[in-house]
Amino acid sequence: MNKLHVKKGDTVIVLSGKDKGKKGKVLEVSPKEQKVIVEGINMMTKHLKPRKMGDQGGIVKAEGALYASKVMLVCPKCGKPTRIAHKILKDGSKERLCKNSKCGETF
Repeated sequence: MNKLHVKKGDTVIVLSGKDKGKKGKVLEVSPKEQKVIVEGINMMTKHLKPRKMGDQGGIVKAEGALYASKVMLVCPKCGKPTRIAHKILKDGSKERLCKNSKCGETF
């Protein structure tokens, strides 16, 4: 079973590559491939062929997938890139915590 440190809807910052330093929201997560798609990051051109009568073909910009190891979660409270700590609650469920020393916020 493959697990990733980010989930759909998280805000992340890119650590390396052509979009280094940019922030965006995670649109899709693929744990099997260890990849994520982030809004506005790794934009690629895609050539679309008209499939039905009346469809418009052309060149469309779309987000490309990038490896999850290239992104780091941004804490919603302190706004800084952070690693994740896990806290196990009394009922057995897990909670994600900010690892920054002054923050410690759950998300």
